[in-house]
Amino acid sequence: MFTGIVQCIGEIRGMTSADGGQRLTIAAPELGIVDDVAVGDSIAVNGCCLTAVRLDGDVFEADVSSESLERTGLGDLAAGDRVNLEKALTLATPLGGHLVSGHVDGVGEVLWRRPEGRSERWRFRAPARLARYIAEKGSICIDGVSLTVNVVEGAEFEVNIVPHTTAVTTLGARRGGDRVNLEVDVIARYLERLMTGAVDGEDSGITREFLARHGFDAG
Repeated sequence: MFTGIVQCIGEIRGMTSADGGQRLTIAAPELGIVDDVAVGDSIAVNGCCLTAVRLDGDVFEADVSSESLERTGLGDLAAGDRVNLEKALTLATPLGGHLVSGHVDGVGEVLWRRPEGRSERWRFRAPARLARYIAEKGSICIDGVSLTVNVVEGAEFEVNIVPHTTAVTTLGARRGGDRVNLEVDVIARYLERLMTGAVDGEDSGITREFLARHGFDAG
């Protein structure tokens, strides 16, 4: 698990084919993010949970499966590109963002960004199948960054991003038309499963009681 609070920006040093997937070589010198990382530990790369398989100073390597290449924007990366990095959450980590699994749900698109007061207003388009999980004032993870949704219109949504976030993450370099990794709030996915189970009659009554208590009609 992660928090969506990026700890540093890394740089892609290399990408090589490996058994149908790819192996990424990533340098992370800014904060010594790999100082206390061991082989087998998880690191979120642009919001994708990857496993460190080799460490060398401030450089680590991670394998990316063909599934991840197809379902995320990792396949768009090239040597020299910058990526958002975050080590896995521990019990001592401040939860400054929201609970993020590192399992990207789909790839969205930046539609536009424009100044609004001291921040910027951004508009994104999500894949249609993810639209039902995105709620006003809910949380969403974009390229590994925890953000709050301000407006939802169909599959399009807007967020406000403060200058600090654009300065310390790769979002500052994003422009209209760019592809971004999206992870919706895990609570929304579990709630849908609870509701689906209740409608299909797959629960033992606990789900119906839960939904009724919280004002939902399970049918």
